[in-house]
Amino acid sequence: MKFKFVWVGRTRDANWKALQDEYLRRLSHFVKYEITEVKDAQGTDSVDIEGNDLLAKTNHSSFVVLLDVKGQHISSHELAAELEKWQYRAHKEVVFLVGGAKGVSPKVAERADFKLSLSFLTFTHEMARVILIEQLYRAFTINKGFPYQK
Repeated sequence: MKFKFVWVGRTRDANWKALQDEYLRRLSHFVKYEITEVKDAQGTDSVDIEGNDLLAKTNHSSFVVLLDVKGQHISSHELAAELEKWQYRAHKEVVFLVGGAKGVSPKVAERADFKLSLSFLTFTHEMARVILIEQLYRAFTINKGFPYQK
């Protein structure tokens, strides 16, 4: 299985970028990954433009996980169980989509196979990326019985 992270915009803050890179380094012990950034769009149709860009970077056969405020609120252990299900179902690629500041288009939401909410709280996109990657790393450590998750 391979992870692909597709998100709108870049991680500009050096501190968040350092955390992101650290958790990606840790995650790389368990799974291959790639990151694709799509450009922030401006204007009244920015959500549709960004949505089309996100979908253009997503393979039709990939399992798609959308970070969505209306998504499922699950614990770290429940995420680990979902990850095991994805592995058991032999998904070759799991794509994690993170929309822009205004959310995602209905087309993107319809394409999602799984919608995940990281919290009832609102985070910046840079924070959400770090939290997502850290939680995926944590899920692998839970499934492998490594001490990190305690």
